[in-house]
Amino acid sequence: MKNILTCLICLLILSNKLFAQHAHFTTSGTIDFERKTNMYAIIPKMFNKDNEAWYTPLFEAYKKSQPQFKVSKSVLSFANNKTLFTPAEEEMVSGAGYFANSPFATQNNTIYSDLDAKTGVFQKKVFDELFLVKDSTRKIKWKITDETREIAGYNCRRANAIMMDSIYVVAFYTTDIPVSGGPESFNGLPGMILGVALPHENIAWFATKVTDMTLAPNALTPPKKGKQMEAKAFQDKMKSTFKDWGSEAPFYAKVFAL
Repeated sequence: MKNILTCLICLLILSNKLFAQHAHFTTSGTIDFERKTNMYAIIPKMFNKDNEAWYTPLFEAYKKSQPQFKVSKSVLSFANNKTLFTPAEEEMVSGAGYFANSPFATQNNTIYSDLDAKTGVFQKKVFDELFLVKDSTRKIKWKITDETREIAGYNCRRANAIMMDSIYVVAFYTTDIPVSGGPESFNGLPGMILGVALPHENIAWFATKVTDMTLAPNALTPPKKGKQMEAKAFQDKMKSTFKDWGSEAPFYAKVFAL
């Protein structure tokens, strides 16, 4: 009996070593993301005493013709500890009224991140203007929890954070993709972020497919179109743009700061 137990223990140790030797970690490839925006929750946040009479009938018309969640797609490419987040081209929604094509309902950023250098190039579309902003990667102080869930076939662990002083963030990352990146400008966890939710902002990004592949050398290059600005100059530009927007100014300022 003792010999049998000894043999079983040896087999377990050997199998664990073999598994570790053959464990595969994805370090290059693409990730398809879906962003879901709860339009029925976001639109009322724009209402105030100055615009309520005008916005309310527009919102009621929107609810009659459009689903609660607007779905937008994007692709995150990654290799050599660099990432490129590229939103898919969105079609203008006809017959949906004022809200469907507003900035809060669309993905406005194409983002290149060098995770080793902790720098990025952020191409931001602000209404009809295109800006190219150079900045450091976003610093987020994460708190890792014990909660797990599966996303796109990967086991992920949950982390929470507060960013921009007031925005609560829930993220799920996997160490099977040992790249500290994620959709949009979310980063800084010990593995790839495959899911992000901003519960109070009513927006979430979740991976639907991960493709493990070797990318061409030119697959990850920073965006080049747009008016070049440093981060501080862009922030000042946004303050100037929305200074006369009254009570709607903070809402749109937050949209373009995400």
